[in-house]
This record gives sequence, C-alpha cells and structure tokens, in this order.
Amino acid sequence: MPNLGLFHYLQPGFFSGLLDDPILCINVRPTGRGILVDCGQLHHLAKRVLRSLDAIFVSHAHMDHLMGFDQVLRHVLVAPRTIRVYGPPGIAGRIGHKLAGYDWNLTEESWCTIAVSEVHPDRIECFEFVGSRGFTPRHLPTLARQNRIIYRARHLQVEAELCDHKLPVLIFRITEAPSFLLDRQRLREERLVPGSWLKELKKRFYGEFRQSGPLEVWRDTGEEPAIEEIDDVEALYRRICRAVQPASIGYMSDIGMTPDNLARVNDLLSGVTLLVSECTFLAEDQEKARISAHLCTSDLNRICHMIKPSLLLPMHLSKSYIGDPQRLYEELDLPKGTSLLQLPDYMTPRPRLPSELPCPTFRQNCDDPTGFLF
Repeated sequence: MPNLGLFHYLQPGFFSGLLDDPILCINVRPTGRGILVDCGQLHHLAKRVLRSLDAIFVSHAHMDHLMGFDQVLRHVLVAPRTIRVYGPPGIAGRIGHKLAGYDWNLTEESWCTIAVSEVHPDRIECFEFVGSRGFTPRHLPTLARQNRIIYRARHLQVEAELCDHKLPVLIFRITEAPSFLLDRQRLREERLVPGSWLKELKKRFYGEFRQSGPLEVWRDTGEEPAIEEIDDVEALYRRICRAVQPASIGYMSDIGMTPDNLARVNDLLSGVTLLVSECTFLAEDQEKARISAHLCTSDLNRICHMIKPSLLLPMHLSKSYIGDPQRLYEELDLPKGTSLLQLPDYMTPRPRLPSELPCPTFRQNCDDPTGFLF
C-alpha cells in the first residue's frame, strides 16, 4: 500500500487481493517492528515480516482469519521473546488446540512465549503458552476493561469492540501516538522565544509529562529574552501545540448488518483515516449477506456515509464473483471526502499444477527417470 502522507509513524500494508484471505500488516517505521490484523493464508509474506511482529489481532477464529498462525509460529518459534495475540472470547482455546496439535519433545529454554488475551465486554482473560514448557497453557490473572484500549505501545494504541457474526467478532481501531507539533503563531502569542527549552519540552511530551518539576522557558520582554519557570508544563504545551488529530486505521471483518453492530461501528470507527472493511457480497445478493452475517456493497455505502473515513479499502469479496470481481467498485457510492483504494483480484501466488513443477537434474546413478512425477 503506498504511503499517502497521512501517517507519521505507521505504514499499513494490505497483503491480500480482493478475493484473498484478509491480512493487514502495519509496520511501525521508527522501530521496524509491526503488528498483524487477521492471519489467514499468509505463506507469501517474507520471513522477516513475520519475525518483526510484536502482536497479532484476530477478528474471529474462522479458518480464513486464523489458519496462518501456524506459519507465524514456524518463523518465531526459536526467538526468545513474547508474541501477543488478541482475539474474541474463546481464542485462547483455539490457539491452545493448534499448539497441542504438534509434538514438542525437543523444546529449548530460548523458545518463544505466546501470550493470548481474550477480549470480553467487561474484562480481558489472559493466558500464556511458554515454548520451553511445550506450550502448555497457563491462565493468568484477569484484567478489568476500563475502556476500549486493549494494546498500547510507544507509537500506537489499539482499541477493540465486540460485534456479532453469529459468534463474537472483534473490530479494531489502530491509532498513531500524537506527535510533538508546535504552532509558531501560538508561540508568538505567548511571547515565547524558541530555544533549548523546546528540547526539554519535547522530552517531557514523549514521556507523557510524567517528569515533574518546573520548566525554564525564554519569554520575549522586548529586549533580552527573560528566563521564566513554568510549573504546569503540560498546560503550556496545550497552549502552544498545533492541534492535529492522530491518523487512525479502522478494521472490520466480518460483521452482520444489525442495529447493534452499526452502533458499535459508529462509536469506534467514526472519522478514521483509513477504513479496511469486508464487502463480501454485491447489492443483488443482500439476502445472502443477511443469512451469512456479512456486508454487501449497499451496507458498506451506508457505513461510509455514517463514519466518513478519509480512505476506504474494501476487501474479502466472495469467490462467487470470481468471474468479474471488479464489479464491486462500480457499486460503491462514497461520501464526499472519502477516496477509494482498489486491490488486484489476488495477491497470493497462483497454485501450481503437476505439469508446471520444475524438473530436477538427474545425477549419474539415476539413468532411468521413468515413473517420476517431474
């Protein structure tokens, strides 16, 4: 996905075509680390991409949203660190069953740990699967949910809300951390002279103003700048900062078009910079969308007019439209100010047929290749 200049820290990349399993990978540029939202079929992702992941956010445990977890584990298995997985109620059991499906008789102390968080309406149930112990599960203390935030790092936070897909499904809002931005006009209005004190102010900003003590600033007196102590440093920053809403990414897949789901989508995703949303059916198949608890194009049009994203990336179209998947874009009627991003039909490599397999070179002791499927 091209960098459209809307994100400061985050670089979203959608590793799927219109008909592929949904895979949203978000790179954190300052650290080179990343997070993954849903992990269906992802064998086409580079090993270094998978090894850079700090957390995986799973909307629900249908195969096309979770089957790639094994591929991630294959590449991070021997790394001595913790991979965090967030999902709806029951996700820890699904992950546990996956891990229990393999033999772990050759474990080492340096193997990774999988920390799983089940997001409930009022709490987060925490589980741990330690590689050095063969990934046997351990239930950790339960965390009360104070708000929608389920994950926070230096450069981003992730909020989640439970919706309905005939089972609990999570929708997500990933928001960049605020940047240190000053308004020169406000500086002049406060008669503040730029200087080394701004470096200290920036340090306190990124430390969330936890550091106490006054800050010495330079105030314009008409002659030589005078040094003045400011006790409420956070309030000073609020007076001179350039107010910019941090960029955000909304993600929803799969949800039914119900009043409760609409209310939760509006509450969590209103005004997002980029909306990545399933659009499984065309408008003519609205009844199929209702039966399967998915969205169709008319549903997505209504949602976009409601939450008004700056960018829309529709995805996860049903393979029943394989003959002409680009029809989806013809049916989208977006509000003013919302731009459409289009995907190719497929991002994953086409599976090979037996006749397309490369022929190996036969060595001297193999004179008769008859009977080999090459």
